[in-house]
Amino acid sequence: MDFDFKRIAVPFRMLPGLSRLTPGARQLTALNPASALYQEKLSVSRAGAAWHCVPGFDPANVLLAIWDNARTTGISLLPGPHAALELAFEEDFALLDAVTGTVPWMCVCVPSHWAPEEKVGKSLAAIHAPVADGEPLRAALPHLMRWVGGGGHWERFVWTISASSRYDQHPRRHERGPWPRTADHAEFAANCYFRAERQTFLPIPDPHGQATAQAVFTIRVMVEPLTRVVRGPEQAQQLHDALQSMTGKVLLYKNLEAARKPLLAWLSSLISG
Repeated sequence: MDFDFKRIAVPFRMLPGLSRLTPGARQLTALNPASALYQEKLSVSRAGAAWHCVPGFDPANVLLAIWDNARTTGISLLPGPHAALELAFEEDFALLDAVTGTVPWMCVCVPSHWAPEEKVGKSLAAIHAPVADGEPLRAALPHLMRWVGGGGHWERFVWTISASSRYDQHPRRHERGPWPRTADHAEFAANCYFRAERQTFLPIPDPHGQATAQAVFTIRVMVEPLTRVVRGPEQAQQLHDALQSMTGKVLLYKNLEAARKPLLAWLSSLISG
């Protein structure tokens, strides 16, 4: 998994956490047709549930920016049926419009417990309204839109722990799975999954290469068994302290209420050796 545990903030807070990328940095990842992620995205694509947009919106410039970025940053697309955008890249996509402050278009197959069809066309403030303890995040949204409109390249990472290995966690396609029913902390952890997202902002230029106040928001979902991701005491300590610092509202929002105690016990055992 392409995730640095140093990105796990302690104490845990719902913040934008943006870092600037240099122009030309990789923002896209070719999707392997042999992967589990491909199979899940293919299922959503075949059901016609990947693309969502407001009436009358033409995504031509969005698609051009995505494919052009793949070409200019040297992304090698593997052989396969890549005519569909959602089957060419690991990333899901959403368009941010800094002028209207809305998201008029999405190509999302593997959401993390949210429904794209309910979010498209809404403002960023409305989309982030359900986020627990999200006041600092919502307060930063106007600044974020100015950064997006400035044509810069940015990235951020978010993470959680899940009882499911599924990439697609659309709330109506898949109910949340139960946490492992065991009193053994090591066995509990062995049946959990670390879920991380790398999110980037890819500016959409006009024909002259100037900023257009629009950017593609890319979402790369990564899922691996928790015990494979946490490799030593230092990582265990970082994750332990972040979990321990989460408020009750955040635990409820992330569905971690029942999981925190056994996870903290397992992590403590790794720290103490």
